[in-house]
Amino acid sequence: MTKPSLPELLHAAVTAVGGTERPGQAAMAEAVAEAVDDNSHLLVQAGTGTGKSLGYLVPALAHGERVVVATATLALQRQLVERDLPRTVDALHPLLRRRPQFAMLKGRSNYLCLHRLHEGVPQDEEEGLFDQFEAAAPSSKLGQDLLRLRDWSDDTESGDRDDLTPGVSDRAWAQVSVSSRECLGATKCAYGAECFAEAARERAKLADVVVTNHALLAIDAIEGAPVLPQHEVLIIDEAHELVSRVTGVATGELTPGQVNRAVRRAAKLVNEKAADALQTASEGFERVMELALPGRLEEIPEDLGYALLALRDAARTVISAMGATRDKSVPDEDAVRKQALASLETIHGVAERITQGSEYDVVWYERHDRFGASLRVAPLSVSGLLREKLFAERSVVLTSATLKLGGDFNGVGASLGLAPEGTEGDDLPQWKGLDVGSPFDYPKQGILYVARHLATPGREASRTDMLDELAELVEAAGGRTLGLFSSMRAAQAAAEELRGRLEKPILLQGEETLGELIKNFAADPETCLFGTLSLWQGVDVPGASCQLVVMDRIPFPRPDDPLMSARQKAVEEGGGNGFMAVAATHAALLMAQGAGRLVRATGDKGVVAVLDPRLANARYGSYLRASLPDFWYTTDRNQARRSLAAIDAAAKSDGR
Repeated sequence: MTKPSLPELLHAAVTAVGGTERPGQAAMAEAVAEAVDDNSHLLVQAGTGTGKSLGYLVPALAHGERVVVATATLALQRQLVERDLPRTVDALHPLLRRRPQFAMLKGRSNYLCLHRLHEGVPQDEEEGLFDQFEAAAPSSKLGQDLLRLRDWSDDTESGDRDDLTPGVSDRAWAQVSVSSRECLGATKCAYGAECFAEAARERAKLADVVVTNHALLAIDAIEGAPVLPQHEVLIIDEAHELVSRVTGVATGELTPGQVNRAVRRAAKLVNEKAADALQTASEGFERVMELALPGRLEEIPEDLGYALLALRDAARTVISAMGATRDKSVPDEDAVRKQALASLETIHGVAERITQGSEYDVVWYERHDRFGASLRVAPLSVSGLLREKLFAERSVVLTSATLKLGGDFNGVGASLGLAPEGTEGDDLPQWKGLDVGSPFDYPKQGILYVARHLATPGREASRTDMLDELAELVEAAGGRTLGLFSSMRAAQAAAEELRGRLEKPILLQGEETLGELIKNFAADPETCLFGTLSLWQGVDVPGASCQLVVMDRIPFPRPDDPLMSARQKAVEEGGGNGFMAVAATHAALLMAQGAGRLVRATGDKGVVAVLDPRLANARYGSYLRASLPDFWYTTDRNQARRSLAAIDAAAKSDGR
């Protein structure tokens, strides 16, 4: 029997999921197959509606080697494991004459821990463990969540938090889960044979396709202790998110509350001298943090340096002392000891990292209204780490609807540690960029309107002209508006103002769960939804409920963002354009994602309105516009309003 061709396999898979074959999808599948066969790397931009998951799954499954697919969002992981993979495997099975296996794998803390559930949680103040079910009042929200978790533990096959609906609070989940550092290990744990996390790892070892998330991929790369099984092909979907997710995993944090908890956990397990030294170091750190002002620390202040050295040394002493001490009077000592060790190792590691003062790290204070001050440290760049850890051993395919910024892939490539496309060099990963376009006719389906006549937005000034413009546009559109704001304060101010002016329902992020808000927004065309960051990327509402997407301003990073400003400064010191490399790239990515909320299906029509004249007037405006879908462009406010009114009238005549 001859080997089936890629077009045959793709046709079978697309038919199985009830999709439509698209030229962009076929071009993507061919390019992925070529990269995998050549053991090279590919960045592929595939617009919404291309069917990109099949564009990479089909050639990956046909190749026959193990593939890891890493995504940023839970929604895409679910789509792959519950819809795309089962149907694709069924469709390809007769042609490939084998049935590829697939599995989902996440970090340990995403799975229910049976030891925690049945034996209790190590308690900070008392020896041993306490029963969290007895400690929480059954009538409280926490108590109800815990009881539901206990019932669910008897029914669930996966133990995966994301399979629990409705979900529970982070506080409740923390009572029944452990981090990898807190885990006793399957051989030492009484529940090791039934462990959900271990079962997920075993399934992953046997699977041909392992679906995971960016965070676990980062942990696997950074910590050097392999979590993912050996694989020959890595596919990173939603790749525009990768750098920020890897940065998040590589960021360390110290807070007085965290240190105090570690002191309480360790106190019963070591001699008095070691415990007292840790207590004293903790108090010294807390005193310094009380005076902390938000912002970057280009040099570590003397008082903070002393406090961190004391904390580092005391943590190291306690870790050593814990190794030698056994106390049989502490019930379930192994679990108590493991949690205490995990806390102390984190504190020791972060304190040491900051006191060593690498030029490649950025250190800053943050102050939170509810949680007080924290000290944070993050890598100035993760590009070297990604180049070394991701691209060395395997073929890597990165895909997203937004990878080509300002007309090429080099900006995103640089953030991933890749030299400009086509650069030759022995130690340089070779890669190719491909834009397979979109099935949508953007110039006919959408208008990009820039409100050129408005005043340039300032830092804190109230933007009455912007709010007037917003109200007029929403009125012309008959509601149907997704408002994307650069800050929560701006979203709240706009919602308050328009609720007073218009008789349209205005939903505001934070007033209900995100899922509920999006459902209500989609259900009623007159409704508007206003919010900030997660709405720029997470909303998929095809049809007449979303015909106007408004951005209040270009979403540059805040000037006082310590990490972004440090990255910008580093580029400038290296002779580059820091503003374009960091701030403009950040804004372009978000704007491309935000504009992508408008056209989600072939029949969608509407307007993306940017209420910031800099997009039309500033020198960098053309770079940002080149990063957006190719909508018909205008700065004529009357044209924008007439178009919105016509689109609204057409939707109403269709009964939508």
